[in-house]
Amino acid sequence: MQTPQILRVLALAASVSIPVFSAMAEGEIPVGEFASLTGASASFGQSSHKGTELAVEQINAAGGVLGKKIRLITEDDQSQAGQPATIVRKLISQDKVVAILGEVASSKSLEAAPICQQNKIPMISPASTNPKVTEVGDYIFRVCFIDPFQGTVMSKFARGKGWKKIAVLTDVKQDYSVGLAEFFVKDILANGGEIVREQKYSTGDKDFKPQLTSIKAAQPDAIFVPGYYGEVSLIAKQAKLLGIKVPLLGGDGWVGDSLLKVAGKSLDGSFFSSHFSASDKAEKVQNFVSKFKAKYGEVPDDMAALGYDSAMILADAMRRAGTTESAALRDAIAGTKGFDAVTGMITLDANRNASKSAVILSIGNGGFEFVESVQP
Repeated sequence: MQTPQILRVLALAASVSIPVFSAMAEGEIPVGEFASLTGASASFGQSSHKGTELAVEQINAAGGVLGKKIRLITEDDQSQAGQPATIVRKLISQDKVVAILGEVASSKSLEAAPICQQNKIPMISPASTNPKVTEVGDYIFRVCFIDPFQGTVMSKFARGKGWKKIAVLTDVKQDYSVGLAEFFVKDILANGGEIVREQKYSTGDKDFKPQLTSIKAAQPDAIFVPGYYGEVSLIAKQAKLLGIKVPLLGGDGWVGDSLLKVAGKSLDGSFFSSHFSASDKAEKVQNFVSKFKAKYGEVPDDMAALGYDSAMILADAMRRAGTTESAALRDAIAGTKGFDAVTGMITLDANRNASKSAVILSIGNGGFEFVESVQP
């Protein structure tokens, strides 16, 4: 029997353009995308793909770029290590893409980035926040803020709430989680706070009771859990069952359609940093939300908005470069300044990272609520 989730995945897979190994049609610009459309991180990949797809449709409907339509060639990395490298090599050597969009997960971007750099193909990640991603080389970009900023934002928020004794629960299998924990801890300690317990887990774990029991004994004011939504939802449920009543804190990895479906009310009163709020009243944001809902029948999340912005910034750079030649396109992307994106005003700095604001959201009443915006 096919569950609704399986049916949604099959429907999405059917909508993804599967490339045919033939010459690219005249008048088209081939752009590659790799995303986790299935597997453990599918919520991320499906959202970012939908945003990217919507952007490309709008770009093409408005006449395309440089007199040509963009052809988006999307591949599913199945949320598995090893797949991004294989996919990116294929997109570059067989499909002759001029640029690559993706991935959300930092570990997967780090796998693909060296290949793009070696072949001098610009790669723009929508949401990989680990600093190491763009350190790979000058052809690697991102449209999101990075972990030092995000970690510091959550540390400042915790300290502002008067929470000085913090426990940390880190996913050691994810570069994202390890990096975010590192910068959070550094800022807490530098400002007179105390890390009363540090515990670790691995992606795919289901039982977190030993770590949570240890954390409970340390009596923290709050628990920082910089993981992904799949594990975080289970951690929250088990924390509640163990009688842990302090808030959980996290980052943008919490954004996923199963977070609250699994966690229920276990995350009520918790907070996380993110990139975007669909409740933002800005005209540009509401136009995006309206068009996304009309196409997909759902409210866009952060990953959808960042996927959209990554494609829009690439198209803008193509126009400014006047060509898709790799070096000129690279220079144009690097020159992105004050781009009015749906996730905020984006300027790429000297390290090809986005300088932009973050938002802090609270969880309650079955959803996310805007708390505040934090400038870089």
